Amino acid sequence: MQHIVWNIDPVMISFMGLKIHWYGVLFALAIASGFQVMKRIYVRESLDVESLDNLLIYCVVGIIIGARLAHVLFYDPGYYFAHPLKILAIWEGGLASHGGGIGAILALYYYHTKTKLPFLFLLDRLAIATAIFGFFVRMANFANSEILGVVTDKPWGIIFERIDRLPRHPAQLYEALAYLIIFISLWFIYRTTQMKQKQGAIFGLFLVLVFSARFIIEEIKVKQAAYAQDWAISAGQMLSVPFLIVGVVLLARPYLTRR
Repeated sequence: MQHIVWNIDPVMISFMGLKIHWYGVLFALAIASGFQVMKRIYVRESLDVESLDNLLIYCVVGIIIGARLAHVLFYDPGYYFAHPLKILAIWEGGLASHGGGIGAILALYYYHTKTKLPFLFLLDRLAIATAIFGFFVRMANFANSEILGVVTDKPWGIIFERIDRLPRHPAQLYEALAYLIIFISLWFIYRTTQMKQKQGAIFGLFLVLVFSARFIIEEIKVKQAAYAQDWAISAGQMLSVPFLIVGVVLLARPYLTRR
């Protein structure tokens, strides 16, 4: 059986010692796309577009720090504690979405204290931008041949030649596709329904959809955390459960609360 062989050079451009990685380019596209979505929302709702520059800075810092720390602490603490300088090497990959989510929420809360816009109102709108952000981040993981799926005999299995010669589930692409569908769905809901009037509902739906997809796809991922190899569920699944619970509560709350 013939399988696609993936062996792209992680360095997109190398010039006079300067290296630009595919991972960095796709991560930059993730930030830019999320920013453009938020800009369209702010223009649509006659909000202060100029304040988005501050939100962008807060969120980028929060996402990178949160995602990196989560990866270091939850997925490979032994390696990073033995090689502490590698913690800074984010261009090599290694950003955990759970930590990035927490970092973004904390950054948004700080932004909320400055603008006085309702926190749940902001979370609902940032959720839409985060979905398209997640699409590009998972494509960056694919370019980097990381977050691998388990070995498969399916015809769409991909051989990540930088890793081994075994056909694997392209788990990164599954997750990227899920996030793209979630983005389209949330944008449609935001534009055509009254759910945006129920503060917290869109964010709750985002959490339910994203972490349900994450929980399912984790089943065909290679377990990243060495200490969780013998667990019934992966570290990623375990970390998804609290987000799922919060999502269900936020989604249901506006419909159960009497006004």
